[in-house]
Amino acid sequence: MEEILKQLPQRAKDNHNANKKFFAKLKKKPPKQLDSLMQELHDEEFRRTDCLDCANCCKTTGPLFTDRDIGRISKHFRIKPQKFIETYLRIDEDNDYVLQSVPCTFLGADNYCSIYDVRPKACREFPHTDRKKFQQISTLTLKNVAICPAAFNIVEEMKRRIP
Repeated sequence: MEEILKQLPQRAKDNHNANKKFFAKLKKKPPKQLDSLMQELHDEEFRRTDCLDCANCCKTTGPLFTDRDIGRISKHFRIKPQKFIETYLRIDEDNDYVLQSVPCTFLGADNYCSIYDVRPKACREFPHTDRKKFQQISTLTLKNVAICPAAFNIVEEMKRRIP
């Protein structure tokens, strides 16, 4: 996995223009069965890929925290939402709550998440490859293929299956 993660940013960069062109075409005329194809590709990939072997998303990027996330996680810690914000979060350039630093504070050395059951929505849905109307999140997907080997593999398989 270490070697795959080392090569991933360059591989994503090498494929960036082709991916961008592919997503532009996809946006203009999405195939009728795109959502079911994406679900199938996502499920196939995650039968082979164990996030606990990687956790690169948790090590290199931080999720956005919604007000609901903050409420749920602070309740889990039995602290006031404002205390949770002061302790763990900052406001980014888009005026969103994000982690103060990466890797994620809640990521253990064993790649397990200490708040897994109450983790942010962004974490639960990452890498967003099983999302409905997938063609609408191409910008996000272009970023995620450089972070997540599974997302990279899904996009590559998608390009093979959609002419």
